Amino acid sequence: MNLIIDQGNSATKVALFQGNALVKVFHAKDLSDELLSGIIQEFQPEAGIFCSVKSLKSYKTYKFFYELTHQLPLPITTHYQTPETLGMDRLAAAAGAAAQKPATPLLIIDIGTAITIDYVSAEGVYEGGNISPGVELRFKALHQFTGRLPLISEEGDIPPLGYDTETAIRSGVVEGIVRELDSYMDEYKKKHNIFTFLTGGHAFYFESKLKNAIFADEYLVLKGLNEILNYQQK
Repeated sequence: MNLIIDQGNSATKVALFQGNALVKVFHAKDLSDELLSGIIQEFQPEAGIFCSVKSLKSYKTYKFFYELTHQLPLPITTHYQTPETLGMDRLAAAAGAAAQKPATPLLIIDIGTAITIDYVSAEGVYEGGNISPGVELRFKALHQFTGRLPLISEEGDIPPLGYDTETAIRSGVVEGIVRELDSYMDEYKKKHNIFTFLTGGHAFYFESKLKNAIFADEYLVLKGLNEILNYQQK
């Protein structure tokens, strides 16, 4: 059994895989040493890997853990010019997508704290991508860097044109993201006839709003980490 840890900016997912089958997922705001040791004692995993934007010291207690860094061998190749600065969750999502749709040009959109848009060629090469602020970051920026705009959420009416300040902000942020993502998909469809994966905390919120066909997979990063861990064991 494989133990997979994806520790992001605002939440942590811990998953157990048997081969390629996802067995169980734990969600936590942060991963404590107690939670990790409890999971290991209960499920007795044989191998593990973690991808973290924070320091995770407790993994060093266990000999079976790999840390996903730019130096770890991968089932895909990358043309990123500064691999040491690349977010490892982006690489994991790319590996997960490439495993599910091999020999296919892929666009991977992750809508979390930030929005990342990455491209993997049909040859399995990660070519790079773009980063922009996520939903909550856009709402917070409008509130914090202006004098009078309120802090709101994405929940509520989204008219074509805002009829008050709250709907003007919500429509501007949400529709702005929708048009941004649809334009990327339109462009890459013309160039590469891509298949698009959508993941991240806001994936299902935007799934029905995008005009282009997509495949939403909230566990894409976890599946990619499992692929990378299996690759180490071959």
